[in-house]
Amino acid sequence: MPSTPRHTRMSAAQVVLVLSLLLGLQPITTDLYLPALPGLTQDLGASMAQAQLTLTALLLAFGASQLVWGPISDRFGRRPVLLVGMVAYLLASVASALSESMHTLIIWRALQGVAMGAGVMCARAIVRDLYEPSQGATVMSKGLSGLGVIACLSAPVGGALTSLWGWHAALMTLAVFSAFTLALIALRFEETLVQKNPQALQWKRMLQTWWLILRTPQFVAFSALSMASYGGLFTFLAASSFVYIRVLGFSATQYGLTMFLNSFIYLLGTFACRRMVARYGVRRSVAIAGIFSLVGGGSMALLAQAGVVAGWAIMLPMCCFIFAHGIHQPCGQSGAVAPFPQAAGAASAMNGFLMMVAAFFTGQWLGAHMNGTVFPLAYGMCFWGVLLALTAWTLVKRYGQI
Repeated sequence: MPSTPRHTRMSAAQVVLVLSLLLGLQPITTDLYLPALPGLTQDLGASMAQAQLTLTALLLAFGASQLVWGPISDRFGRRPVLLVGMVAYLLASVASALSESMHTLIIWRALQGVAMGAGVMCARAIVRDLYEPSQGATVMSKGLSGLGVIACLSAPVGGALTSLWGWHAALMTLAVFSAFTLALIALRFEETLVQKNPQALQWKRMLQTWWLILRTPQFVAFSALSMASYGGLFTFLAASSFVYIRVLGFSATQYGLTMFLNSFIYLLGTFACRRMVARYGVRRSVAIAGIFSLVGGGSMALLAQAGVVAGWAIMLPMCCFIFAHGIHQPCGQSGAVAPFPQAAGAASAMNGFLMMVAAFFTGQWLGAHMNGTVFPLAYGMCFWGVLLALTAWTLVKRYGQI
């Protein structure tokens, strides 16, 4: 079990709560409105490609903004960045819910992504501020368990809200969540960065820091792992609502319950991560999870190729993949930041940026290839499953010693 966090009066439970809410910004921002996406697209008279942009624009802005938020947080601390970011997220959430056109919604979703970058980036940096690298994966898995609870609730709540009051209500719920998180940060969160870096925002120093980060083998290995894992998750997020609702005929509520199942399995994966890391270490745990990733992605593609078009043919392989995701992400995110105690914000930002680059190009590919069948989803999951297994068994095995 991790010890009490260093140099702060916050308890371990308070730290985990803050991490859970900040990391939970990501699934609630994406998962809550997924059941509403087909109806939203029809209501605003938009194309499927435009609908995909509400996700890809958000995630590209989310990834790119972290490259700015990271050095700012290393210079001024995590607390001011979190306060500014959460205020901006709250305003963007209200504006998104009130949007009257798809173009307006895309703009506000992108700004929401910029604000979300502050919260998620700081969460990863906070773990490095307060805990030694050997404890980082365990603490991160606890925060991601909280994320899993939020993800479990997001899709069913989004489906129910969409069925009762439409997509505006689903998006307005994000404003309520962010208001609660903002209040917690303002009233309870203490600064975790002990030694601020006055040179963090100097361009020359920033470039030197990023170059150091990018050429560190441990960062490359764990970032490749987290990129591939998130690429698979995003493939499912971006395509699943159309596959389940339009191809398989699920209702918005049924789709929400399906997403709940996936989130629950992910939650179990984060619990398994803590036990596996304690027993086997990070590298062996990731290698075992790579088997689940490969089986999940590969079996989905094989079933689709065999002509099996049914809900279980998507759900069961995805449960296998998402269980491994609950192991890969805590290990990948904490492992990527671990070598950089004096530049945790910059390392966290670069790791987050690379994950969103993978998501952006995945979204572009899906937007061009979604054709009313299960094949784009199945083949995409197979690609990421194979890549995850190879990364776990090669790069992380060789360079993943924490």
